[in-house]
Amino acid sequence: MKAVAIDLFCGIGGLSYGLKKAGIPVAVGVDLDNSCKYAYETNTKGEFIAEDISKLDGHELKTKYWKEKGVYKILVGCAPCQPFSSHSNKNKNKKRSGKWRLLNEFSRLITETNADVVSMENVPNLSNQKIFEDFVSLLKEKKYHVSYSNVFCPDYGIPQKRRRLVLLASKLGEINLIPQTHKPEEFVTIKQVIGKLPKLNSGEICKNDPLHRTTLLTEINLRRIKASKPNGTWEDWDEDLILKCHKKDSGNTYKSVYGRMSWDEPSPTITTQFYNFGTGRFGHPSQDRALTVREAALLQTFPADYKFYGDDEAFSIKRLGVHIGNAVPVDLGFVIGKSIKKHLRKYYGKKNR
Repeated sequence: MKAVAIDLFCGIGGLSYGLKKAGIPVAVGVDLDNSCKYAYETNTKGEFIAEDISKLDGHELKTKYWKEKGVYKILVGCAPCQPFSSHSNKNKNKKRSGKWRLLNEFSRLITETNADVVSMENVPNLSNQKIFEDFVSLLKEKKYHVSYSNVFCPDYGIPQKRRRLVLLASKLGEINLIPQTHKPEEFVTIKQVIGKLPKLNSGEICKNDPLHRTTLLTEINLRRIKASKPNGTWEDWDEDLILKCHKKDSGNTYKSVYGRMSWDEPSPTITTQFYNFGTGRFGHPSQDRALTVREAALLQTFPADYKFYGDDEAFSIKRLGVHIGNAVPVDLGFVIGKSIKKHLRKYYGKKNR
C-alpha cells in the first residue's frame, strides 16, 4: 500500500511534515509565497512550487506526481482562512476577495486530479458559509464519502487552544478523524512545552538559539505586562495604564489583548502576531515579555530541529511570524495523516484504480 500527497497552500510545511510523520510522503507543496520554499523543501524533502493555484492544471499534477501505478492519491490543503475568519467580519468586501474564491479552485483541482482522498483544514466559521456547502456538495456529486468536524486541538495533545474545521473525503468508503487522544486533565500545557527554555528579558536574544528572541517592549507596555496576571485582563491594571479604547463601551470586546498566558493550560491560538504583547494573550506566563519565535514554533508543534530560514537569509521576525502563525500545527497534520492511513488500511485492495 503506497500513498503520495500533494499539499495546496502548503506554507512552510506544517501539514506536509505532519503527514510525513504519519507515514504519508508529500511529493510537492504549492504556495504563492516563495519565501516559504527553503523551510518547506529542507524539512519535508518535497518539491516546492511557488504558484497561484488558479493557474495550476490538475491533470499535469496527476501525471507528474501520481504517475506510479497503484498509488493512492492524496490531495490536502488549507486555503487562506482570512475571508472566513470571525476576526474578519468587519471586512464588508470579504466575499469579493480573491482568497474567498480559492476554495472553488481547490474544488476544480479535486475534479481534475481525481484524488482518492481529500483533506481540508480551515477555521470553524467556514462551515457556516454557502461556499463550504457547495464544496461538500461537489465532493458528494463526485462520489466522495465526506465527514467534517470542528477540532479542539488540545483533545489531540496539541498545546494550543486552536479550533479548526477538518474535512476528510474519500472515494474508497467512509472516512473519519481518529478518536480524541487526550482528556482535559491530560491536556499538554505551556509549561510542559516551553517551561525549561532559558529565561529572557524584553528585547533579549538567547546566545545559543537565535530563534529564542523576544521583541523589545516600550516602557509603558513593560509596566502593563508587569501588572498583568495569568489569564487576567487589562482590568487588573492601574488606571493610568489603561488605553483609551478600553474605556469606551466597546472596550469590553478587547479582553483578550494585552494578556498574560497561564503555565498550567494550553496556549491561546498562535497567530502571526504572537511576538507582539498587545495583539493577544501572548504575554509570557512569568517573564515580562511576549513570546519568542522558538516558543511559538514549539507551541505550533514544530520540532526543535525544524529549519525556518537559510544561513544566507537575514532574520526577520515579521516574516517568521507569518510563516509560523499561518502554519497548520505539525501534530494536527499528524492526526490527519494517521486518520488517512487508518482509512487506507481498512479499504486497501477494495478499489481498482
